Amino acid sequence: FFFVAGAYVVGTINPDLYKFPEDKSETDFPDGSIGRLWFSIEYEQESERLLVSLIKVRKLQPPADSCSPFVKIYLLPDERSYLQSKTKHKTLNPQFDENFVFQVSSKMLLQRTLKFLVYHVDKQKKHHLLGQVIFPLKNEALTEDNKLVIWRDLENENLEPPSEHGDIQFSLSYNDYLGRLTVVVLRARGLKLQEESPAVGVYVKVSLMNHNKFIKSKKTAALLGTPNPVYNETFSFKADQTELDTASLSLSVLQSNKGES
Repeated sequence: FFFVAGAYVVGTINPDLYKFPEDKSETDFPDGSIGRLWFSIEYEQESERLLVSLIKVRKLQPPADSCSPFVKIYLLPDERSYLQSKTKHKTLNPQFDENFVFQVSSKMLLQRTLKFLVYHVDKQKKHHLLGQVIFPLKNEALTEDNKLVIWRDLENENLEPPSEHGDIQFSLSYNDYLGRLTVVVLRARGLKLQEESPAVGVYVKVSLMNHNKFIKSKKTAALLGTPNPVYNETFSFKADQTELDTASLSLSVLQSNKGES
């Protein structure tokens, strides 16, 4: 080392040793991608305010060459009111950096779901839906000192009408090694609630049976006041591989106060 004006120079820094891991969220897109949306959420306990920052959208796939996108933000189950971003003109990669506030009590917070709808405005001022993001808040640790920055791929809106009594979406997987059957209850839609009231809780009961004999059941949280609840809850059942041919699952959609849906 050598001495220069009261300071010791003991070596140089190799910048390659201090590089941050590359953020691939803007470069790695799945096949068939229709876009990706970034946002952040934070909850203020004292004022009971949910702070949502709409950051950006990338790789939009509009119906025409040019794209003028904007975003509507809902806090479900309320689908009548929404907050809306400014329109960004002639870009497939809009940068929004806009902040929005929803008033919601801490008791109700984890039963709510954020819904982002991304639209394109054409020259005739018609709105075309490009994709959506559905984000339940129940699995998030929302505190004032914990601002979560999140990205999600856009999904197409399911335009197929629900069946007479509604539909439920779920997935199944089986682990041979652990002998475990995993059920993910994703969402339901178009449910015919017996009582149209915000106080009506809707939940899904998952029952495992063998030879039509009841083995075990588990249920989701009850979500209030919506015919289109989003659950994203995972349940596991022990089931030997030799029992799978005679095992069956029953998924029932129930209302927590008055009977079944």
